[in-house]
Amino acid sequence: MVEAVIFDFGGVITSSPFEAFARFETEHGLPADIIRRTNAANHLDNAWARFERAEVDLATFDALFAAESRALGAEVRGRDVLPLLSGDLRPAMVEALKTIKANFKTGCITNNLPNNAIGSASGRGLYVAEVMALFDHVIESAKIGLRKPDPKIYRMMIEALDVDPKNCIYLDDLGVNLKPAREMGMTTIKVLSGDQAIADLEAATGLSLRG
Repeated sequence: MVEAVIFDFGGVITSSPFEAFARFETEHGLPADIIRRTNAANHLDNAWARFERAEVDLATFDALFAAESRALGAEVRGRDVLPLLSGDLRPAMVEALKTIKANFKTGCITNNLPNNAIGSASGRGLYVAEVMALFDHVIESAKIGLRKPDPKIYRMMIEALDVDPKNCIYLDDLGVNLKPAREMGMTTIKVLSGDQAIADLEAATGLSLRG
């Protein structure tokens, strides 16, 4: 029995920023994966985590990220990473979300930045708002001061939707964020591509999600 489907946003509803990271690194002669390695090091309390919890401002994030990346072998300014985060909406995933909403409760748990920095900078804020309206409940890290993979944020969603976690499906592109959901009893889907995620959703929900 499925009661709810809960989505991450970046890398699930939108394309992954990892490709943009790789292009930036190549164009600037940086070591491969330096941005992802900086994000992953001390991932619960690094510059990225603190910024997504709105604990530091942009200038502090910029300096902290530069120091952390420098310690791993090459300096990358935090300000230069932010424009790389704005992935493209996946139209097929948005259509799948519409079908899911017609059948189940829907939620979105997103680690995001203060003041919707990505949407504003990319000029896609209106489109993002339209997609966000498809969710019954949205939790944004920068608004509540918590971020995935803190188990509390998943419990907040379960309580808001009033569902049993054992009857929920959760999608994320990062394995570290799937673990707490899985430990709560949710069915988890690691998103590697839009097509793969939709196929896995069809198998998990029994719905036809591709036109």
